[in-house]
Amino acid sequence: MNEPAPRESGPFAVTAIGWVVSPYHRRFGTPHQAAAVDSDQPAILRMEATRFPPVAFADLQGFDHVWIVSWLHRGGTWAPMVRPPRGTRERRGLFATRSPDRPNPIGLSAARLVKIDGCDLHVHGIDLLDGTPILDIKPYL
Repeated sequence: MNEPAPRESGPFAVTAIGWVVSPYHRRFGTPHQAAAVDSDQPAILRMEATRFPPVAFADLQGFDHVWIVSWLHRGGTWAPMVRPPRGTRERRGLFATRSPDRPNPIGLSAARLVKIDGCDLHVHGIDLLDGTPILDIKPYL
């Protein structure tokens, strides 16, 4: 039997590669999983132009959607059971919800890619607050 791989428990360092420019400024009223409800609300993923030349985004234009990995910087403290804002309002296990209040406030959002202008990715269907730090962008396959 093989030995289990060693586990790295952190802490881990991450650095924002850009920020969200969004019409949403408050947690309440921001859509949950906006791409799933076909929101047409425009937003910009403003990537760090001093770190990433526009060629870093080459070929991304061919994808309809992108995954946005973000740091949910305005999240609160987490609890093992939470009450989702929609539905029956009964408590559910944290990891069965999309609550932004998590042990590691990492968000995963899908948005429709409209166009790329230099280091600005124009998207529709965002569910992130204005100023949210972006950790990574990946093509939605």
